[in-house]
Amino acid sequence: MKGKGHFRSGHSSWRSSAVSASSRGGASGGSRRRWALLSPHSAAQQVFVLQLLIVLLLVAGGVTALVVQANRGSEREAERLSLAAAEMFANAPGTAEALTGPRPTAVLQPRAEAAWRRAGVDFVLVMDTRGIRLTYPDPRQIGKKFVGTIRPALEGGTVVERAGGPPLPTGTGTAVQAVVPVRAPDGSVVGLVSAGITVENVGDLVDRQLPIILGTGAAALVLSTTGTALVSRRLRRQTHGLGPAEMTRMYEHHDAVLHAVREGVLIVDADGQVLLANDEARRLLDLPEDAERRRVPDLGLDADTARLLASGEPVTDAVRLAGDRLLAVNKRPTAPYGGQAGSVVTLRDTTELAAVSGRAEVARERLKLLYDAGMRVGTTLDVTRTAEELADVSVPQFADVVTVELLDAVLRGEEPSAEATGMRRAAVVGREGDRSLFPVGEAVPAEPADRLTARLVEGAQAAPDHDLHSLVVVPMRARGALLGAAKFWRAGGSPAFEEEDKSFAEELAARAAVAIDNARRYTREHTMAVTLQRSLLPRGVPEQNALDVAHRYLPAAGVGGDWFDVIPLSGTRVALVVGDVVGHGLHAAATMGRLRTAVHNFSTLDLAPEELLDRLDELVARIDADEAAADERDGTGITGATCLYAVYDPVSGRVSAATAGHPGPAVVDPDGTVTFPRLPVSPPLGLGAGLPFESAELTLAEGSRLVLYTDGLIEDRARDLDAGLDALRVALTGPDRGPEETCARVIDAMLPDHPTDDIVLLVARTRRLGPANVAEWDVPRDPAAVGRVRNACARRLAEWGLEEMGFATELILSELITNAIRYGGEPISVRLLHDTSLICEVADGSSTSPHLRRAKTTDEGGRGLFLVARYAERWGTRYTAAGKVIWTEQPLRDGVVEPGGSAEDLLDQWPDEPL
Repeated sequence: MKGKGHFRSGHSSWRSSAVSASSRGGASGGSRRRWALLSPHSAAQQVFVLQLLIVLLLVAGGVTALVVQANRGSEREAERLSLAAAEMFANAPGTAEALTGPRPTAVLQPRAEAAWRRAGVDFVLVMDTRGIRLTYPDPRQIGKKFVGTIRPALEGGTVVERAGGPPLPTGTGTAVQAVVPVRAPDGSVVGLVSAGITVENVGDLVDRQLPIILGTGAAALVLSTTGTALVSRRLRRQTHGLGPAEMTRMYEHHDAVLHAVREGVLIVDADGQVLLANDEARRLLDLPEDAERRRVPDLGLDADTARLLASGEPVTDAVRLAGDRLLAVNKRPTAPYGGQAGSVVTLRDTTELAAVSGRAEVARERLKLLYDAGMRVGTTLDVTRTAEELADVSVPQFADVVTVELLDAVLRGEEPSAEATGMRRAAVVGREGDRSLFPVGEAVPAEPADRLTARLVEGAQAAPDHDLHSLVVVPMRARGALLGAAKFWRAGGSPAFEEEDKSFAEELAARAAVAIDNARRYTREHTMAVTLQRSLLPRGVPEQNALDVAHRYLPAAGVGGDWFDVIPLSGTRVALVVGDVVGHGLHAAATMGRLRTAVHNFSTLDLAPEELLDRLDELVARIDADEAAADERDGTGITGATCLYAVYDPVSGRVSAATAGHPGPAVVDPDGTVTFPRLPVSPPLGLGAGLPFESAELTLAEGSRLVLYTDGLIEDRARDLDAGLDALRVALTGPDRGPEETCARVIDAMLPDHPTDDIVLLVARTRRLGPANVAEWDVPRDPAAVGRVRNACARRLAEWGLEEMGFATELILSELITNAIRYGGEPISVRLLHDTSLICEVADGSSTSPHLRRAKTTDEGGRGLFLVARYAERWGTRYTAAGKVIWTEQPLRDGVVEPGGSAEDLLDQWPDEPL
């Protein structure tokens, strides 16, 4: 029971020290003690406050309970008095006769006043069976409706309730009232009597009892407080004014010093007697069990150590040999902190300090190198650069020369295979940064992945030609796959590698392998995404004469969802499209491709901009719904995409544009003035708002520049929308700039240092198709007009030098005009456009579109559209607000007519069979 004896001895020592500390210092110490006893932080004072609060709560609770009980008793008394008074008056002789008499009020009013005064209630009133007052203390209220419940009383019962009513001479407000029936001799109810006392007067009954209740509570509080004060005073004397935290801390520290501290602690008084010795001091000095209360010379220590401990002189880091241990001794006097005079001695074992300090320094350097590797390796997502970072961080702290060799598949970003053995040197770093020791990029034969393990190579097997005498080869693996190998050499006077160095090299290579694998996977995914995006974006601008177009696409994070398009339409018109899909990566690129394809498909229908966006919005909503139903959405969908669709007509110079949550275009006039036309506001695609899209039209002068862009150009973290538009206005202002020059100037002025969003810029300079290249005729609804229009068209073709196209064009116009006259509606018109192709347009007021079919042998008609499709390169239908337009295109190349069909070619379509 060694520990228990030590604890009791130590406890008494520490307690005496605490008592001494509280009383030291003469008069000054006594003053501090008195303040400590009065301190609210002492344990005694806290107990006093807690007991006082409990007493206050108990007294307050008792007083409250008495008040509530008295209040309830008063209310019950009021109910009893009200019911007794009402029954007494109802059963009084003459009450029933007066109610059935001719003048009940005159008879009963005096009786009622006398009754409520005698009974000690505030009112007694009589009412008929309808609840009309016949008596009341205030005569003005007679004849009015009674306030309260009377149905139970009419049925022969009694009612006791709280109810309001008119003012009374004795009080106002809610009253405790009773309602009883007045019975005739035959038992029928002929009237009702109510008596009651106001709540205000009921409270007066309680108020008369309050002095007694409060006096009793005050007396109890005084007696309890006096007893609590006496107990607290006694407790203060026992604890010497210490607070609970101080007392708990004192005992906790006492146990910690005795048993947990890994330094020896001795307390020795002025006479050399040991007052306290903890477990570590007993172990270091090999003290006997009864060391406490014994003198230091009697403990069996060597003379020098005993003299040092028994002396009263302070000592700092004195080294003493105790057995086979080397101890560092520190000694300080206890005064003025420990009460009685003495010394505190601390002992520290420094035997293993020298050996441990050497190993600790090596471990510290290794940890620092691993930390540096974690900070410097993998700063980029480039495979080769990551390998170079591993070599850089290892030289010269760990090795003199480092090479990193990776599989060819890893360098290309592909998945490494277990069968691959060919490696290529990706990084070399020699002494003083020399990279010429081994050629970078050289093919290196490697062992199979299952046989390549970490190993040490010494002497001639290393690389003696380069003065390299020690080598560590470490495979680099990530996710169970071999990526390559790292080789660490030491040369000259550097010590050879040991087993611990091999383990460290494996840790270093493992960390680098994870970074290289991340870079490899990023390279693969980035290559895939870039390839996908390049295949989805337009490869170039299609050939057309309506617009001179230039564009820029700048992704912010490798692969984005922004796109643009230039789509030739019928009638020499051109559609300009700019869209933005929220997010980056493969999902955004794939979504962009789907939307771009949909826009292309919808544009072939020659839809108006608002109709095209409406169909695109329906498509996006349907795709989102399908993906949600199939649980294929990995947290993101197409919802949130924006699009701007504009159609330019070079014949009229008009632009029709609609937007789905996308920034509107900018227009630069030929004189250099910049405007931002307002387009009707519409939500982004796929939000399911159900609102129709709207478009706006504007007319552009020839040479104007139409600028479309995404929000990444005008918005970033340091610039809001208004500031971005102002900067764009400044960059666009100025005449005589082509689209390419405009793109370059805008990107130079607007591109932020660190873009956070993709940027698309599309600049189109307008051209006009001159009147000399346009011919129009109005056609009356008369079959005879077909020949006149056909002849006029032939003359215009001759003026344009297109006589060779006359036969095919006349055939096409004849079929289309005849169909319009026969099946269409007025007005009917014909238009020829001479551009890169010859365009024929026949418009009518009908919305019925013809369909191409192959006529049967027995059919007399149905071959007209077949002939049109045979002689035209393209044809189609475009709907307008007034009807439809059937158009055809016949190709021209550099103004030269391409070989077309002749009459003989047409006749050759049918075999020469006898009819």
